[in-house]
Amino acid sequence: MMKMLAHAHGAHTGTESIFDGCLWDVILDTLLETLFIVPFLFLAYLIMEFIEHKASERTLSLLTKSGKAGPAVGSLLGAAPQCAFSAIAANLYTGRVITVGTLIAVFLSTSDEMLLIMISEGVSAAGIFISLGYKMLVGCAVGFALDFVMRLFGKGQISKETITHPEGCDHRCERGILRSAVHHTLTVSALILAVTGAVNLLVFFVGSDAIGSLISSIPVLSHLLSALIGLIPGCATSVALTTLCTDGIISGGVMMSGLFSGAGVGLLVLLRMNNRWRDNLAVMGLLALSGFVFGLLFDLTGLSAFIA
Repeated sequence: MMKMLAHAHGAHTGTESIFDGCLWDVILDTLLETLFIVPFLFLAYLIMEFIEHKASERTLSLLTKSGKAGPAVGSLLGAAPQCAFSAIAANLYTGRVITVGTLIAVFLSTSDEMLLIMISEGVSAAGIFISLGYKMLVGCAVGFALDFVMRLFGKGQISKETITHPEGCDHRCERGILRSAVHHTLTVSALILAVTGAVNLLVFFVGSDAIGSLISSIPVLSHLLSALIGLIPGCATSVALTTLCTDGIISGGVMMSGLFSGAGVGLLVLLRMNNRWRDNLAVMGLLALSGFVFGLLFDLTGLSAFIA
């Protein structure tokens, strides 16, 4: 891992060639580290693709019929790996089939690539359980609170419309299970390679102590920045944040700040399908605020220690 390299080689002084043996060790370590987790990622994606293909219609029906219990159902479904459910929820909300509280619950609990990367990186079962449970709890609580407030003002009514083909499934409906698993494995592995390589080189040239001191000196700002970065649609954000956390560069709370505000392609589907821009901006603002507050709380309560 990077920390072992940093202790073994130290920060680069700038006097020797950047093509010396030490730098090649960093590059080789990055490649081997990524190759090691590829089989675990492929197996995990194969299982998840099978589950999603079998349960997609059932999930759609469950969300549609959830009613006032929507935030509880949404937070449970959103915690599943990848972001298919967030895309489904965004489409259902656009048709006002589910409440905004249910949408927020799904978005906040969405783990995207977090779970699979944590497993492949050897994070403890306790750390994984706490991370997923915390996201589900926050998503459920915020979702119910939001629906309660909306009902007080006589808003947030849902229609009886049924949507059977939600947008944003990333063409997985057309691809087979094996092909989808291979596609996701290659895509995420490439992202992990890029993030890990960049971080390893940063540690090599700058030093882990300097990076750690910089991040620890601005804890509140780092949570805010992470929450804003999380709004970038796509899986790259969750891959980067989780990898940085498991490598010890950022805290579990900083990671959580970005993962709370990030909903994979769900937010992209919402922006594409929903023409009510005031609603979209309100959703984005609430996601960023929740990410900042609950990510910071994750660190302050000491829960992030379970991920280290």
